[in-house]
Amino acid sequence: MLRGERGPAVALAMRIVTRMAPLYGASRLLEVTRAHIDGVILSGDAGLGFAEKLADLGGRVAVPTSLNVMSMDRERWQTLGQSPGYADKAWRLGQAYVRMGARPTFTCAPYQTDAAPLFGEQIAWSESNAVAYANSAIGARTNRYGDYLDICCALTGRVPAAGLHLDEPRLATVSLELDPLPPALVERDDFYPVLGYLVGTLVVDEVPVISGLEANPSEDQLKSLAAAAASSGAIALFHLAGITPEAPTLADALGHRLPRRTIRIGIGDLRRARAALTTTVDSAVDVVAFGSPHCSLAECRSLADLMRGRTAAAGVDVFITTSRAVRDLLSRTGDLTILENFGAKVTADTCIVVAPLVRPDAKTMMTNSAKYAHYGPGLLNVASIFGSTESCVESAIAGKLVQDEGPWQA
Repeated sequence: MLRGERGPAVALAMRIVTRMAPLYGASRLLEVTRAHIDGVILSGDAGLGFAEKLADLGGRVAVPTSLNVMSMDRERWQTLGQSPGYADKAWRLGQAYVRMGARPTFTCAPYQTDAAPLFGEQIAWSESNAVAYANSAIGARTNRYGDYLDICCALTGRVPAAGLHLDEPRLATVSLELDPLPPALVERDDFYPVLGYLVGTLVVDEVPVISGLEANPSEDQLKSLAAAAASSGAIALFHLAGITPEAPTLADALGHRLPRRTIRIGIGDLRRARAALTTTVDSAVDVVAFGSPHCSLAECRSLADLMRGRTAAAGVDVFITTSRAVRDLLSRTGDLTILENFGAKVTADTCIVVAPLVRPDAKTMMTNSAKYAHYGPGLLNVASIFGSTESCVESAIAGKLVQDEGPWQA
């Protein structure tokens, strides 16, 4: 590859991979079976130029490759108010990766598509929540690969043989012990993003194992936990004792060794983490956002049940971000009509963080996503209010905060 026997694009990509490998602590490379690309988000002309250069050089991915959210809804960008100039660049960037053989999935939840890897599979994934989910909930193996290195791994089918690709670094070193919690709390959809957000603040550059969770979380709840942990910290792998694949027991997760440290987590710690996700005391709501990571079909249908026959207040923008495959299914079942009659903008291919969708005068965003709540103040210049899915819907209808504390007060 370095000699150019597989073309100039692969030669360039392999030069980058081999230069980066020592920074990961690797002295060799290993093969991967699939990749997921985050560099499809438009972040400037340099990223666009890099992708088009590789495509113009004839680059073709060596493994099945999915694409993260892009910076436009390919079908509805005009009705969402995106400028033609911006949309043109976002489109070109997406097309550059498609020209290289990547599948136009355009979702940040590739693990909820047929691109999902298997247990033990070596992959090259980017997008922080997807990396955390793949490693933790599936037991596939990937490091967090940043923009532009991700496509180099896809073109070569190689990654540095280091970090979470190997056995030893996947063992937990920190034990997080949950105090007994109200059963009604761990069943709520807003519990898991709060737990994940707290974990990300407690653990840095280590692998945690969480014990004491008396529940069987769903795929969507694990998705929320992973996304939150990857947002507040640098969590790329966590274990849930008795739940996740590499942690049938606490001892297994730790490699039958004592943890370096043990941290107890009580209801008070969780309440403080939950409070940190709200950055305003203002009760007015301008934007209500669902779908970071992208809403699954089940989540969209739950929203449709809550929104059926109801309408958001005037002046409140409601965004539901999801994949195009899910939106197409919603259209067939009639759920899309219910959501749109409520006043929701159901966008595909993108999300409000990577595309200019939130109106400039918006001041406060309410969301059930810890990731949206975390990035809202810095990237969208809005204050965040975090709440359950039900509270978000009720607040959208009222035009102001309607919060159900439920077992959080217990």
